[in-house]
Amino acid sequence: MTTRTHALNDGRPAAVAITYDKSDSAPRVVAKGYGTLAETIIRTAKEHDLYVHESPELVGLLMQVDLDAHIPPQLYLAIAELLAWLYALEGGGKESEVLKAAEDASS
Repeated sequence: MTTRTHALNDGRPAAVAITYDKSDSAPRVVAKGYGTLAETIIRTAKEHDLYVHESPELVGLLMQVDLDAHIPPQLYLAIAELLAWLYALEGGGKESEVLKAAEDASS
């Protein structure tokens, strides 16, 4: 998850990396930073053929989550929609099942 400028629009690039493992209760923030660190996060993701999504609003919210912490329930649906779309894009199908699970978890 990345964006070229932080939501506060101070001109520095910002990036947040999240991961999700089915054994976890929710996705976790595994890297985040501004400036050179953000550029390194983006470059590393691309080098490993990971999806890089640009959303200043979502990055701004995720920057508030502690490193290695699970995302808060308020962001479950937004992240689930992104993960469901990626899952379907990669040929996993069943996008609706992922979204239904996220909706159930956030209620």
